[in-house]
Amino acid sequence: MLLALLALLALAGLGSVLRARRGAGAAEPRLQRSGRRDPVLPRPPVPEDALGAHGEAVRLQLQGEELRLQEESVRLHQINIYLSDRISLHRRLPERWNPLCKEKKYNYDQLPTTSVVIAFYNEAWSTLLRTVYSVLETSPDTLLEEVILVDDYSDREHLKERLATELAGLPKVRLVRASKREGLVRARLLGASVAQGDVLTFLDCHCECHEGWLEPLLQRIHEKESAVVCPVIDVIDWNTFEYLGNAGEPQIGGFDWRLVFTWHTVPEKERLRMRSPIDVISSRPAQPRHPASSPLCAQIWQCGGTLEIHPCSHVGHVFPRQAPYSRNKALANSVRAAEVWMDEFKELYYHRNPQARLEPFGDVTERRQLRAKLGCKDFKWFLNTVYPELHVPEDRPGFFGMLRNKGLKGYCFDYNPPNEHEITGHQVILYGCHGMGQNQFFEYTSQNEIRYNTHQPEGCVAVEAGTDVLIMHLCENTTPEDQKFILREDGSLFHVQSKKCVQAERKDVSDSFVPLLRDCTNSDHQRWFFQEHMV
Repeated sequence: MLLALLALLALAGLGSVLRARRGAGAAEPRLQRSGRRDPVLPRPPVPEDALGAHGEAVRLQLQGEELRLQEESVRLHQINIYLSDRISLHRRLPERWNPLCKEKKYNYDQLPTTSVVIAFYNEAWSTLLRTVYSVLETSPDTLLEEVILVDDYSDREHLKERLATELAGLPKVRLVRASKREGLVRARLLGASVAQGDVLTFLDCHCECHEGWLEPLLQRIHEKESAVVCPVIDVIDWNTFEYLGNAGEPQIGGFDWRLVFTWHTVPEKERLRMRSPIDVISSRPAQPRHPASSPLCAQIWQCGGTLEIHPCSHVGHVFPRQAPYSRNKALANSVRAAEVWMDEFKELYYHRNPQARLEPFGDVTERRQLRAKLGCKDFKWFLNTVYPELHVPEDRPGFFGMLRNKGLKGYCFDYNPPNEHEITGHQVILYGCHGMGQNQFFEYTSQNEIRYNTHQPEGCVAVEAGTDVLIMHLCENTTPEDQKFILREDGSLFHVQSKKCVQAERKDVSDSFVPLLRDCTNSDHQRWFFQEHMV
């Protein structure tokens, strides 16, 4: 994804990097620079009838060998590269910004320059080159210091001599190659280590920049050096390459207690702060699918920076159908971040990710010392000040984890909605206990709720009037009557509204089991207990 200034600036904030580049002390007056305000490269004309010329969806009618090649490209890259190879590298995206953005004026002589760092590993030719050309054809020459491509030890033939030859003919483009596989963050750091611009901007390797994407980011950094500023991330469909940009209010990032990225609408308090629909928007995480993105973004705030989205900066991103390569360091990176930055709240993460406790994560002593040296605030401050919308679970001992049945041994409450972005409306079932958290993690709260709170927004178990099945509703500030359960000392789970108890039963004409409301009895199938770990 796109996160301007993520890897280096997550620890110390943007201001320290800018000051380090310029030298300590008062900011020096910027001299008028040579260079054009026009893009580095003019965009060559693309025929109006060319495939996807203006970001519209393309659906090829294929069969036989052509269909096989398309399916193979998707298997290899999780993106329809067969189609991408047939779309111009120079296509123009339709305008998807607020009309007020076109009225903004910039003093180009005052804005900092930027080095754009693009790390890649075995990326397809057309998506990588379209990203590079997109930057060159939308970025003012006077603001773009360079584009640094970092090859993270790719082994595909087209990314060797052929790529070097192609890039050698482009202005302001450098190719840096890692000597071994580093992973995304270290590859970006490698690019940052040789950058010459005032500001570091990180892009993914399958992006397309909207006209005018760069100026708003650099203007905001000129105004506030401690800001880490991100564009609005517009979706480019992995299969049709349709650009799905939206000129309306963008969503902002968040995370749940698994440290998984989530999308959210702009909070009301933030709307009230904004004087204009094109003001910057304070955000939390801004980089979906990046391992450990959530705690990394929290530490920006903790260490004195701000994380913001600028509504006038839009960049399209091809979200692959799924990650094309294994992320074997993802869990360790999340654990390291939790250990360094989350203080006592790391236990909420571990409760929902039991396997994380077993993950080797190395020595984080230096990271903790750096946090202390920088005087970074604690995670509680972040939750109270930056992300008050995130519900903090109680996780009282004996009232969270797997909710097991005494009579039906080895079975637990289980909830696995078909779409993780729409968690409500489906039935809670019973499934073999696995001790992995996730879909079997529940919490019984002091408000008599059974919360399914590994995800955001959180779900609460409910029983609608006139029914006996347990389904998931959204939790509310005040617990509704149909969501109130009393976990009695004898282990019975009493539903307050119906005055019935939850019982484990086999589904009709099935080998599966479900919890249902029944008249209260002394049956062990109506006895429940929480267990944090598998024994």
